[in-house]
Amino acid sequence: MRERGASVRPAAPWRAALQNPTLTMYSTRWCGDCRRVKSFLDKFAIPFVEVDIEQDPEAAAFVQSVNDGRRSVPTLVLGGRATSLSGFTREKFDAFLNEHDLAPQR
Repeated sequence: MRERGASVRPAAPWRAALQNPTLTMYSTRWCGDCRRVKSFLDKFAIPFVEVDIEQDPEAAAFVQSVNDGRRSVPTLVLGGRATSLSGFTREKFDAFLNEHDLAPQR
């Protein structure tokens, strides 16, 4: 299922289990934090669906509902849990990866 305004990133073979459920990233085109998160997701070959909340009013309402009324992007949703990475730091990103057992294998 593709959401309006969504783009799908390819999966690395060792990330195949992540394809279902799907990691969804709610973003906007102008968001610098969103670009940084996409860059890291691509770097670690983590597949995701991106939804632009400026193109999808229902997505914008959802983001506000999980972020105390704020249109906080990027918001990542996986396994029914939403996490805002607004004010992006590598530490926030690593905490998200660890929380969802997505940390790169070394």
